[in-house]
Amino acid sequence: MAGRTAVVLVSGGLDSAVVLAWMQREGFECVALTIDYGQRHRAELDCARRIAEQACVREHLVQRIDLRAVGGSALTGSEPVPKSGASDGIPVTYVPARNTLFLSLALGLAEARGARDIALGINAVDYSGYPDCRPAFLESFAATANLATRAGVQAADRGDLAFRFHAPLLNLSKPQIIRLGGELGVDFARTSSCYDPQPDGSACGQCDSCRIRAAGFAAAGLADPKVC
Repeated sequence: MAGRTAVVLVSGGLDSAVVLAWMQREGFECVALTIDYGQRHRAELDCARRIAEQACVREHLVQRIDLRAVGGSALTGSEPVPKSGASDGIPVTYVPARNTLFLSLALGLAEARGARDIALGINAVDYSGYPDCRPAFLESFAATANLATRAGVQAADRGDLAFRFHAPLLNLSKPQIIRLGGELGVDFARTSSCYDPQPDGSACGQCDSCRIRAAGFAAAGLADPKVC
């Protein structure tokens, strides 16, 4: 793996921080990509910058797209973020096509930078019901990426794949992710998980994401620093 470049989606959250550390441990030189999509939990953007800086990534690109104009999510609109801890079906915090858009941007960046590896922190265990966090989605996108790019066509002519996608947390529980992060030396104080943070950036402690994080740290037997 030495000398290979990977594009890593870094949101500022716990999972992506662990993925970045994992990719570096695997020997990749990482380019971090953060998406500013008009999310209400903008505290995570500052966290992403701090995570990337601490990791000494080769490059950290913050890409801006405004999904508030698209709507359809409590994370980009005025609809309240649920605080009940219970929801039926796909929650209102689902952002339409978010991971498809994010991976498309990561794919474009990877092709432009000559990178052939892309990593992200999707999880099919504690995933809040989001359809774009499932293995089938990632498999489908990987097929599209290798079909719809110049690098993909050229690699196919050689009998190879141009792009490989890494989702090391896909089948891990939140406690397992947190323990892995601890082993990798991730500074969880630099991460933000809250969907509805206070004006000062502190976590609300009541949204689904906060609840999943708190339960994960408790089950892992570790203290959550909670401060970005």
